[in-house]
Amino acid sequence: MAGARKQTVRGAVQSLAVIGVIVAGIYVFVPHDDKASPIKKPTDYRVELLQARRYAGYPVAAPEGLSKEWRASSVTYDGKNGKAWHLGFVDPDDQYVAIEQSAVTGAAADKYARAVSQQAKKTAQTQQVNGETWQRWEGSHYDALVRLDKGSTTVVTGTASYEQLAKMAAALRTK
Repeated sequence: MAGARKQTVRGAVQSLAVIGVIVAGIYVFVPHDDKASPIKKPTDYRVELLQARRYAGYPVAAPEGLSKEWRASSVTYDGKNGKAWHLGFVDPDDQYVAIEQSAVTGAAADKYARAVSQQAKKTAQTQQVNGETWQRWEGSHYDALVRLDKGSTTVVTGTASYEQLAKMAAALRTK
């Protein structure tokens, strides 16, 4: 009885050793680049954009005219929770930029902007983009440009510089 248990434990250890060698071989021989952008093929967001524009009840924004170096990486539309629109991009410097919009307004707009900007805080600074005033927010993870419109709040946020955030804000169009 004890001999059978020894054989079972020994077999399990041998199996784990074989699996470990296989995994190590795969890691060593399969090429990988830790510095490469995780976005190989941009996300197509046209269907979600049409859906959001149809049901949101506010002018949903998406960029037009950005260079191909800007790559869409994520998209969602939540018709229930504030009719929230999200469109994420990787900019030419491999930094993250997101457009976040919601039907929230008033006091709820600050709470929404704080949530989508990873707890950034409103500053006293503003920035003019295409003749519109955007409020600057600063955070430890993301910075943001926030604009309150009639019936919605628009936040352009991410790890990118304010210059890149402003480029995205300038490219936003509604239809």
